[in-house]
Order: sequence, then structure tokens, then C-alpha cells
Amino acid sequence: MSRVTRRTFLKTGAVAAAALGLSPRKIFADPLGLPVGLQLYSVRKLLPNDYAGTLKQVGAIGYRDVEAAGFFGHSPDEVKTAMSSAGLHCVSAHYSLADLLKDVDGNLKYAKALGLEYVICSSPSVADPAKLANYPGGAWKYFQTGLSLDDWRWNADQFNQLGKKFKAEGIRFGYHNHTMEFRDLGGSTGYDVLLKDTDPTYVTLELDCGWVTAAGKDPIAYLTQYPGRISMLHIKDLKPAEAGKAPGERVSTVLGKGTIDYKPIFAAAKKAGIKHYFVEQEAFDGDPLQELKEDYQYLHAIHD
Repeated sequence: MSRVTRRTFLKTGAVAAAALGLSPRKIFADPLGLPVGLQLYSVRKLLPNDYAGTLKQVGAIGYRDVEAAGFFGHSPDEVKTAMSSAGLHCVSAHYSLADLLKDVDGNLKYAKALGLEYVICSSPSVADPAKLANYPGGAWKYFQTGLSLDDWRWNADQFNQLGKKFKAEGIRFGYHNHTMEFRDLGGSTGYDVLLKDTDPTYVTLELDCGWVTAAGKDPIAYLTQYPGRISMLHIKDLKPAEAGKAPGERVSTVLGKGTIDYKPIFAAAKKAGIKHYFVEQEAFDGDPLQELKEDYQYLHAIHD
């Protein structure tokens, strides 16, 4: 899909500004000087019932870039039409590694037809699927508590192969973290393996600042130490940790109402040359679209 023209961007942005009670100046005053993005997993419960209408509501808030988390049976042409009507640019899409490997050529063909700039792996896998089927608690529990350094090395190898194939077709391949990548595996972590064993020519990283923080790590440190490896950010705030709950069980909330101070993170991100960033709110106390509007407003208020 071609990027929304500047004229359309300005016109749609002005309408969104009026709807939100923002001045035209503030519609562009985001912390990174980039179009404000939304990870569409945030509206996963709304999209199946009204795909085009939900996208229009997202665009009306003021979001310009989006990152998909499934296409709900729609063809690339249908998705492009819905995105264009909403004034949105679909930059990227998330896939699990298992789904990517099931049909690499089919996924690549879809991504090319849609005009994606990035395809991002959103969860790892293992060489032997029986490990996941037989693990107490299932696959996600294995990812959280059972992945070994050898598993991560296998994932890194898969990412390099996928990245090479996607790059040949003009699409950047990357990986998005949760918390399991930062689990201590005897002085090293899965994320250490990915940084060491993936080829920057073929594999970029999308840093989820919320999950990095939940895992007890500092997003600023990664942005500072590995600026060339990280292209995109997920912006997520989290409620306080609950006793007895694992890091990956933290609950997201409206930006600015949780525990994460994003001002220094955005300052580091600007220096690191981040290309895109996406709000992601996975849980809501009220109306999702209203809270996503509050997230959008926070990104302008934090700039002032």
C-alpha cells in the first residue's frame, strides 16, 4: 500500500485534532516526530465484527501508522481499501514463528501484495513441536519457562533464513520481544543470543518497552547500546506488579496511568533513530477506543 499523501495526512490530522479538542499544532507534536502508530492487537475484539468501521475509528482518533496482528480473513486488496478509507498506513504485521514457517511463500506473497515494510515475528518456536505439546501448561508456558539457550539459537537461525528471504523481496524482517527473552539462563538470556546470533543485515528488532521493563530490564540501555539493531518500539504502560504473578502476567493500562516513565525512553529513542513506534494496550478498564484516545492524547501532552 502506498503511504498516505501529505495532503490527506494533513486533512485527516486536522479532523482528528478537532475531534480530540487538540490544536492543529499539537496533532504533530508527538515525542519522536513520527506518525503515531497503533498495534491493532489493541482492538482485536472489535475488528472481527466491523473491520473497516473499527479502522475508521482508529484513524479518527489521530493514529496514522498501524501494525496488524491478523487480517481476519480479508484479502490484501480488502485490507488496502479499508486502510486507505481510514487514512491509515499499514507498516507492519505480526506473525508467530509457527505461522510463518507453515507457509513462508504464502505469507511473503500476502505481505508484498499488501505493501508491508516489515514482517515481525511475535513469538518464538522450537525445532521439535512435541516439546510444546507435552509441556505442562502448553506452548506459551514453555516459552515463558522452558526455552533453553539452544532453543534461542535455533530461533536465531530461523530468523536469519527468513530475514534473507524477505529482504530479497524488499521487506524487513524482525522480532518482537515479550518477557521470556530476558529470563536468566545461566548468565545469558535469549535476547543476548538474538543480539549475537542474528545478522543485522537480515533481522531487526522491535523493542516492546513495557515487556522489557516488566522483565526487570531497562529499555534505555538497549536503545543506547544497540541503536542500529532496533528499528521500532512498542509503547505500553503497565499497572503495578501483583504479588505472586510472573513478569509476563503484568496488566497493561492507559499511557501515563501506569508505572513506566516514557520521557527518558523517548529521549533515548530519538537518539537511536527509531523508524516507527506503536501504542499497544492489551487490557482495558473501560471503552477500548476511549482509552486508546487517551493514549494518543498522552503522546502529545508528554511532548510539552
